[in-house]
Amino acid sequence: MADTIFDLVVLGGGPAGYTCAIRASQYGLKAALIDANDRLGGTCLLWGCIPTKSMLFSAELWDHLKHADRYGIEVTPPKLNWKGVLARKDDVISRHVKGLDFLMKKNKINAIKGYGRLTGPAKDGVHTIEVKTADGKTDTIKAKKVVLATGSDARMLPGYEADTTILTNYEILKIDEAPKSLVVVGSGAVGVEFASIFRSFGAEVTILEALPRMVPAEDEDVGKELLRLFKKRGIDVHLSAKVDKFEKNKDGVLVHFTKSDGTGETKQAEKVLVAVGRAPRTYDVGLDKVKITPDRGFIVTNEWMETTEPGIYAIGDIVAGLPQLAHVGSMAGLVVAARIAGKFAKPVNRTRIPGCTYCDPQIASVGLTEAQAKEKGFQVKVGKFPFVGNSKATILDAHDGFVKVVSDAKHGEILGVHIIGTTATEIIAEAVTAIELEATIEEMMFTIHAHPTVAEALLDGFSSVEGMAVNV
Repeated sequence: MADTIFDLVVLGGGPAGYTCAIRASQYGLKAALIDANDRLGGTCLLWGCIPTKSMLFSAELWDHLKHADRYGIEVTPPKLNWKGVLARKDDVISRHVKGLDFLMKKNKINAIKGYGRLTGPAKDGVHTIEVKTADGKTDTIKAKKVVLATGSDARMLPGYEADTTILTNYEILKIDEAPKSLVVVGSGAVGVEFASIFRSFGAEVTILEALPRMVPAEDEDVGKELLRLFKKRGIDVHLSAKVDKFEKNKDGVLVHFTKSDGTGETKQAEKVLVAVGRAPRTYDVGLDKVKITPDRGFIVTNEWMETTEPGIYAIGDIVAGLPQLAHVGSMAGLVVAARIAGKFAKPVNRTRIPGCTYCDPQIASVGLTEAQAKEKGFQVKVGKFPFVGNSKATILDAHDGFVKVVSDAKHGEILGVHIIGTTATEIIAEAVTAIELEATIEEMMFTIHAHPTVAEALLDGFSSVEGMAVNV
C-alpha cells in the first residue's frame, strides 16, 4: 500500500473515525481507516455506550419483572442470570462489529489493523503514516489528509491501577458475577448509569461525588431530582465527598472518604468503580513530529476541526473543549469529510449538542441551563411540566421527573431544554431540532404532538413557559 496515495487516512475506528471514513467514501474519496484493536467500534461499541445500554435494558426488564403482577401478568419469581446478561451484551456488540466490517467493504474503505503514528508534516502535499501491525511489522500509508480520531481512556485516581476490584468502565463489563455491594466514585453519566444497573440487580450502591451536586454538567434542578429519586431507590449518595484511599481486603475493598462536613467515614464494598472522566489518547500518535502542541493531552482545533498542522484534522474525544460524546465525534467526522470533499458543511455548534444519560430515570438536555442563561445576561423565563401529568407516562408506570424549558423572555427564543424521566433520551431530539431551527416557544406551543405519547410532555413543557400547560 506504500504506493497508494489516499485522499484521507483516519487514525481510530470508533464512531468519529468510521463515520468520517464512510462519509468520505460516499463523497467519492479514497479512504483508509487505521485501528489498533482487533475489532472496529472503539470505546463506544466495545466498552462504552452500546454494552452499558444493553445492560441497562436488561436491568429495566428485571425491574418490571419484579412486580409484573402490577401489569396483570403472573410469573414465577424471576431469577437473575448474570452470565446471560453478559452474553446478550456481547451478542449486541458482535452484531454491530460485523455490521461495521460490512460497511467497510460496502464503501470500499481500506480497514487496516495496526497502530498508526504521524511521521512529520506533509511533503509535496502528501502525509506519511507509520503503521505497526499486530505481528510487529511496520508499513507506511500515504494520504493527502489525515484525521486523528484516537479516542480516550478512562481516568484512574492517582496512585491506583485498575484490576479485578478497583474498576473502570472497561473492567466492570467483564466481572464474573454481579457484586452485592458497589462504591461508585463520580456521578457523571458513567457513574450513575452503572449505579442504576447494579442497584436494579440488588446491589447495595454508594455514590461518592466530589462536587456539591449530582450530574454536575446538567441543570441544577435535574441534579436535585436525580438525587431524590436515587435515594428513593435506596442508593446512598454523598456529595462534596473526597476519596482518601482504597484499602483492599478479603471482602473486596474498604473505601476511606471525607464527607461534606469534614468527618471521615469508611465503606466496605465488593467492588469500586472509578468514573471520574476520560483522558485523551494522544500520548503516542506522533504529535511531536508535527506542529501540534496538545493542551493537557487534548488537541486544539478551529471550528472545522483543523489542527495547527496543515492537512491534519482532529475529531472526537481528543478535541479540546468538545464534549466526549460519541454523537459529537460522529458529527465532527461528517463535517471533516464534507470539508475535505469540498461539499456543504456546518461546523459543530457546541450549544446545540444533546447530552444523554441512560440511568433510571433517564436524563437528556440541550442548550443552556437556567444558571448559564442568566450568566449570559438573558432575561430568563422558565417553564416546567411534571411527567405525572402525562398519560403515556402513566401507562409506562413512570411518573417521576419533569421537562424544564429555559427561554428568553424578550423574543421567546428556546435557550435550553432539560428532561429527567422516562424516554428522555429519545424525546430530546425534538428539542434539539427546535433549537437548531430557531423555533420560538410560541411556535412549539402550536406544534401538534401525537396522543398518547411521552413526547406530549414537551408540548406541555413549552406551554408551561407561558403558564399555559394543559395537563397540570
